Amino acid sequence: MNALKHALPVALPALLASAGASADELNGADTAWLLTSTALVLFMTIPGLSLFYAGLVRVKNVLSVLMQCFALTCLMSLVWFAVGYTMAFGSAGVEQGAYIGDFGNVFFAAIQMDSLNGGIPASLFAIFQMTFAIITPALIVGGFAERMRFSAMLLFSTIWLLAVYAPVCHWVWGGGWLGTMGLQDFAGGTVVHITAGVAAVVAALVMGPRRGFGSTAMPPHNLTLTVTGAGMLWVGWFGFNAGSAVAADNSAAMAMLVTHLSAACGSLAWMSMEWIRHGKPSVLGIVTGMVAGLGTITPASGSVGPAGAVVIGLSAGVVCYFATNWIKQSLKIDDSLDVFPVHGVGGMLGTLLAGIFCATNLGIFSGNGFTGEAASIGDQVAIQLTGIVSTFVYTAVVTWLILKLVDVLIGLRVDDEEETQGLDLVLHDERGYDL
Repeated sequence: MNALKHALPVALPALLASAGASADELNGADTAWLLTSTALVLFMTIPGLSLFYAGLVRVKNVLSVLMQCFALTCLMSLVWFAVGYTMAFGSAGVEQGAYIGDFGNVFFAAIQMDSLNGGIPASLFAIFQMTFAIITPALIVGGFAERMRFSAMLLFSTIWLLAVYAPVCHWVWGGGWLGTMGLQDFAGGTVVHITAGVAAVVAALVMGPRRGFGSTAMPPHNLTLTVTGAGMLWVGWFGFNAGSAVAADNSAAMAMLVTHLSAACGSLAWMSMEWIRHGKPSVLGIVTGMVAGLGTITPASGSVGPAGAVVIGLSAGVVCYFATNWIKQSLKIDDSLDVFPVHGVGGMLGTLLAGIFCATNLGIFSGNGFTGEAASIGDQVAIQLTGIVSTFVYTAVVTWLILKLVDVLIGLRVDDEEETQGLDLVLHDERGYDL
């Protein structure tokens, strides 16, 4: 039994590969914690991410971002219910393929009132994973903010969830080839952050920059909203990472601790970089550093200890800071709200460091009782790099194809006049503020 507990950081794909696995009895403590975690992860999207993004755009587009996050919460829930979940996790008693789940759980057909998945209700695991499927497409919104048609966003996100998110989720957590290989991704470095970050930068490249990008200042219109949303993201992330233990145990507690430490270190590191380079620390910088710290610890939160979390958080603040400047200033890519340099780069960095720090001979840097099967650090790092590269390439290619398809079908981008007027009025006939 202790060996099973120690294996929980890699247990999500193995323990929960099928969607209705039975157990002798319901575990009340685990169920209560996962119910709480599910609410926390949903809280991350609405209102957390919604307010975080809304404050970062210009005043004429604030409602459009809020609308996109809210609509995605609704639509992705139904897509997950209809077919996304079964593509990712399949159904009970069926051996899962390497690349996609079986289709025995379409419309949650195999989930009954008394269905158990380990010691928790199968319905609870399904909705917990639904919240992950909601926030990942919502993160991508930051890459094309202020210029994509609302209808195009809905169509793109629907296809993307089925063609990118669900398959990668299956690879890692649903019994697929990366999980079988031994990839360490406790809560979504590859599944959530790399896929969202890569999709966002591909969307930014395909659609092109906003009008005036590089020549006209486009500062956040309301940092108060952004800081409020950031605080909600920080709290909600405890459900994201500690909830991924799928148990109320030592693993969840350690995941919560390292998540908090990494967020704090990421904030301070980013703030310090700005202070050193520009003479003043910014509010935008400290909250962006927090998100970088959270995103980077996510894949490693099940395999590192507190000291490892501090190193990861500090690394995230510095690396993601320079990545943001590189994307915007050197490459001139208008990833509007810095999704790729924060989530994409952070996800890759955290996934790589998870493979290093999970090694037991690194002493204080490892944690959560992880006992990996890799013969050496080198072997585990090779597995981590395989996960990073395969997720990156697959997401980039398929996202590009989806964007091109949507552009042909209904058009991706509003025209220049509509963009100048702002998406709030053009697409929704409303204003964010009427003072």
